[in-house]
Amino acid sequence: MKVTALAAHTPEAVRAALVARGWDAQPAWFAASGVRPLAIILEDITDAEREALVHWGAKAGADVLTGVGWGLVVAAASRLAPLARPDRVPAGLERLGADLGRVLAAHAEPPQAWEIAGQQVVLDHPVIVGILNVTPDSFSDGGRFVAVDRAIAQAERLIADGCELLDVGGESTRPGAAAVAVDDEIARVVPVIEQLARRRLGPISVDTRRAPVARAAIAAGATVVNMRGTPDTMDSLATYRHVAAEVAAELGQAAARAEQGGVERGRIVVDPGFGFAKTPEQNFRLLDELASVVALGYPVAVGPSRKRFLGHATGRPVDDRDRATAVACALAWERGARVFRVHDAAVAREALQVACATTSSR
Repeated sequence: MKVTALAAHTPEAVRAALVARGWDAQPAWFAASGVRPLAIILEDITDAEREALVHWGAKAGADVLTGVGWGLVVAAASRLAPLARPDRVPAGLERLGADLGRVLAAHAEPPQAWEIAGQQVVLDHPVIVGILNVTPDSFSDGGRFVAVDRAIAQAERLIADGCELLDVGGESTRPGAAAVAVDDEIARVVPVIEQLARRRLGPISVDTRRAPVARAAIAAGATVVNMRGTPDTMDSLATYRHVAAEVAAELGQAAARAEQGGVERGRIVVDPGFGFAKTPEQNFRLLDELASVVALGYPVAVGPSRKRFLGHATGRPVDDRDRATAVACALAWERGARVFRVHDAAVAREALQVACATTSSR
C-alpha cells in the first residue's frame, strides 16, 4: 500500500487526483469541493438548538464545540449540506437552512461575474482596479494628479499596465485626514471623470462617502460607487473580538440593505476595508481569514495598496510598499478575492498572474 498526502488547503489537489484516475472534470470539482472542510460559527442559538446540534454532530461525525448561545462546527461541506435542506434538516435546526445554504454555495462556486451598468466584468481572473487620487493630501500620492491632464495620463498608464477599472477619489481617506467640502470634492472628481468617460477609459468608479458626490460622479460617467466611512475617527474604532467574523457580519448587513433598496445582487461587490479602523495585527488576521467575507456569496474586492499594516511588517515607507502590496493581493486571491484596488498595477498584475496560475487548471 502506498500513502500520499494531498494538499488540504485547496480542492485542486483532490480534483486532480480524481481526474488522474478517470473522473470527468466537473464531477471531480464538485466532489473535491464537497470533501473540503468548513468551519462555521453559529450565534444566537437557543439551548434546544445547541442540544440538537451536538446530537447531530455525534451522528454525522462532525466536530462540534458549543457555549451559551453559540456553536462551532467543523465538518466536510458534504456533511453540512443536509442541514441546508428543508427535507433533511434534523428537528430543532430548521433555522440554519438559508444562511448555511448561502455559505455552502459560495464555498462550492463563487460568483463568476460582476454586473456594471449593462456590461459584465468576468471574475475568472484577477480584476485590477487602478487608484486615481485627485487630492492634494492623499497618504500615498497626494498632489501628483490634481491637474486633469496629469490625471488622464496616469489613467492611461494604469490601463496599459492591466487595470480593468479606474477608481477616482477626491478626498483623502488616510486616518486623521481633514474633511473636504462637498462642492470641493465634486469639483475635483467630476472634470476627471468626464474626461475619462469621453476617452472611454474605464469603467469608472468614484471613491466617496457622500451621496451628492456619488450622484454628480454618476452623471459625469461613473458606473461604480465605492463608499467608505469617515477617516477622522477610524483609528478609535479598531475594537474587535474576532475581526474577520465581525467585518463579514457588517458587510452582510450592508449588502442586504442595498438589495432591499433595489440594488441587484449581481451588482454588489464587498470590500473588507484593509487599513480602515484596524490595527496591523487585525489587518493580517483579516487577510488570512478572508474566507469569512468570501462566504457571504458576493465578489470580494480588496485594497491593501501601500497601507500602514504592510509597512508595519516590512519596515518600508509608503512609497516603497508596492512589492508588499503585490504579495498581499496574491494571498488574497488564494483566499477568494477577485478584485484588487492598487496604485501600481504592473507589479500587482505579475504577482496575481503567478497566484492565478496555481488555480487555473480547473
